[in-house]
Amino acid sequence: MRFKNTIKKVSALALVTVIASSVLTGCGNTKEGGEKAKDSKSITVMIPDWGAPTDEMLKEFKDESGIDVTVIPTAWDDIKSKVSIASAGKKAPADVIEVDWSWVGEFKSAGWLEKLDVDKETQNDIPSISYFKYDNDIYAVPYANGVRLTYLNNDMMKKAGLTNIPKDWPEMEKAFKQMKDKKVIEYPFLFPLSPEEKTTTSFMTLAYTRNNIIFNDDDTLNRDSVLDTLQFIEKNLKDGYIDPTNVSTAGIDVFKGINNAKGAFLIGPTSFVTSSNDPKVSKVVGQIETIATLGKNGPASKSITFTEAVGISTFSENKESARKFVKWFSEPKTQLALNKAINNTPTRTSVLEDMIKNKIIKNPGSLIEQSKLVSTPFPNGVPKYYTKMSTEIFNIVSQLGQGKLDAKQATDLMIDKINKVIEENK
Repeated sequence: MRFKNTIKKVSALALVTVIASSVLTGCGNTKEGGEKAKDSKSITVMIPDWGAPTDEMLKEFKDESGIDVTVIPTAWDDIKSKVSIASAGKKAPADVIEVDWSWVGEFKSAGWLEKLDVDKETQNDIPSISYFKYDNDIYAVPYANGVRLTYLNNDMMKKAGLTNIPKDWPEMEKAFKQMKDKKVIEYPFLFPLSPEEKTTTSFMTLAYTRNNIIFNDDDTLNRDSVLDTLQFIEKNLKDGYIDPTNVSTAGIDVFKGINNAKGAFLIGPTSFVTSSNDPKVSKVVGQIETIATLGKNGPASKSITFTEAVGISTFSENKESARKFVKWFSEPKTQLALNKAINNTPTRTSVLEDMIKNKIIKNPGSLIEQSKLVSTPFPNGVPKYYTKMSTEIFNIVSQLGQGKLDAKQATDLMIDKINKVIEENK
């Protein structure tokens, strides 16, 4: 054989060199970025248990790909710290990792996420993928739909003598007044005001859908949009449409008020499409409708989402297998199976349309229309300092709710605080 003939011609020292070289090549042959040329057929996936595929789904994936998947169920609150600790030591916390929309800027800037190849058809079918894009490169693929929908209690509307669905905010405020005046509901508008993340996301949703902008091209806050939004919140508090005790109520409990008949109107997560009609958790079965999200003078032209995704650790030694998993996890059949197994709302518009057509989603309301309007409010991608920025935003909105600041003061303070955060992170 050629290899044996070569050995005969070399010196003992050369023989050692050849053998050593062969061993190193077999164990350490890498592609660009440190990826092994031939990774193992076994990967790990770190994801919250509420997003994990079932054993049956993983078996089907293994039958198709030959890849064995071990799921590491991890509490959502713990994932970020586990990723940061492992990555700081240049180790993969798992081959595939959960990437929340609010983490992606930090993970990408730190070099913890691998670039992904996602075809144009998939990108067009998953509008929320824009939240995970930087300079046209994609770093994670959304699997759980977080588009904000607008919910309205039709029974409360009827009891107040209202028959037409409001088409813009002025009409909705008139409806609030009539529901309150006729003592149908004391505080019709469910809006969080406590110092927590759900207050930030609610503020951003209101700003984006009313004004089509939150951040300028240089990532600073748009003053006109901030002032308009804070003035609007202030007005609804003064008019008695928003419960002032929401400053000390958990945001999730404010959201659940739509199911508990504690409010008539909510801009909230997609989960209420189904939960509002589940008698186990809802007092208003059959009463809730999703309507077009409101803009200042008509339906909003943009929608916002706060979604969950999966990406690949830069430090994974099994990137090729991980890529196959991420691709499979975003396929239509997988999204449909995930919905059937764990009630996960798909991120693909085409899958949502099929589910509605086949009456899997029975009361979709404006779900499809709002999903198609999703775009990112971050012109340069979600910033790495999002957590610090969010903390400033929800604290200031909460102070407005407590009456410690008026809208103008809150705007000035928010602009100043966020500018400082930006400056500190240049």
